[in-house]
Amino acid sequence: MRIALLAVGTRMPGWVDQAFETYRKRLPPQCGLQLTAVPAGHRRQRSDPAVAKAQECERLLKHARSADRLVALDERGSEWNTRELAARLQGWQQECSEIALLVGGPDGLDGDCLSRSDERWSLSRLTLPHALVRVLVAEQLYRAWTLLQGHPYHRE
Repeated sequence: MRIALLAVGTRMPGWVDQAFETYRKRLPPQCGLQLTAVPAGHRRQRSDPAVAKAQECERLLKHARSADRLVALDERGSEWNTRELAARLQGWQQECSEIALLVGGPDGLDGDCLSRSDERWSLSRLTLPHALVRVLVAEQLYRAWTLLQGHPYHRE
């Protein structure tokens, strides 16, 4: 199975790229994680953020065409503990060849992205920096995979 992390924002600090790569490389090929960063929509002082969100959504969905399942990362989504995420990951591996995880820009995801998604996943009720979301998603997917493998990385 391939997991496509589709995220708004093309310029991240070096520590974000390094941390993301650390966890991405740890995942095996049968649970491959790939990041695709799309440009943020244009925002100006008096512009409507909805226009930028719509542009971002269009870009994200363009890259998600081949996905069997869309999962929107949204603060109003379902919070899963590690075991629940591991169970979801196992189900996705059995049902899908590609999952697309959608991460919005500074104003979140457009309603079209949310409505087209099969699931909504909340990492936290807190508002998180989008750069940090990339790292958290990669680490949590790695943690869930190790739990399914019986690896001692995850401890309760």
